Amino acid sequence: MTKSIMIQGTGSYVGKSVLTAALCRIFYQDGYKVAPFKSQNMALNSYVTRDGAEMGRAQVMQAEAAGIEPAVDMNPILLKPVSHIGAQVIVHGKPIGNKNAG
Repeated sequence: MTKSIMIQGTGSYVGKSVLTAALCRIFYQDGYKVAPFKSQNMALNSYVTRDGAEMGRAQVMQAEAAGIEPAVDMNPILLKPVSHIGAQVIVHGKPIGNKNAG
């Protein structure tokens, strides 16, 4: 049976990504097979995988802490802000265009 842990916080910049990376490293060092996942991430900081796909940097740090190769399945939707009401939408590592918040 696969077990999961969900990390939730009261807002942005409260330490969820760092806590997740720490837990990935602790479980990895204890012999567990772990992988991070964040369904949607809004960030300007992105990373290009070996196969040329783009994903959030926080999930890359978490994958490295877990001792595994970063993959876009760990962060399938990345929103990169381009204005206060819009963002570039990246789905499974590929940009699909800019969208307004509305």
